[in-house]
Amino acid sequence: MATIEVRKRVEGDLEECVRLLRGVQETAGYPVNWPEDPAHWLTPPAALGCWVVTVDEQVAGHVALTADGASDALVERLFVDPEQTGAGLGRRLLDHCVTVAGEHDRRLGLEVADNCGAAIALYRRAGWREAGRTPVDWRGDQASELIRFEAPTESAVPATGS
Repeated sequence: MATIEVRKRVEGDLEECVRLLRGVQETAGYPVNWPEDPAHWLTPPAALGCWVVTVDEQVAGHVALTADGASDALVERLFVDPEQTGAGLGRRLLDHCVTVAGEHDRRLGLEVADNCGAAIALYRRAGWREAGRTPVDWRGDQASELIRFEAPTESAVPATGS
């Protein structure tokens, strides 16, 4: 049985995170635009923390949590190795962010391009609710809207078996 762990990202994880991100972009279109410096992009401004999920000590996904004003936080840079999709790793990272935001008394949200169907399905299964949409014009017809989601309240969090 595989050992799965969410832990703080360390400098030595960045090369593997960038490699995984390239695979995600090629298979799922995230990020819509490839960053000029992907290793730097993985640590967004106002980061409260960055974590990886590992499977048998091998990096298999990434997430960052950023401050959004004084009382809110945003999930950013969330992705999982395309070869590990469906194993619950994205949910583990998402749940970790919910826990950390709660520990810091921050309301939690995230934004996702409307062309990221698997991610949107994950957020909905995890009990996140859509809170609004903003039109975008990043590149052609790849994405037309940015969807804002808000984290569920503790009483509304579905069981992790979903």
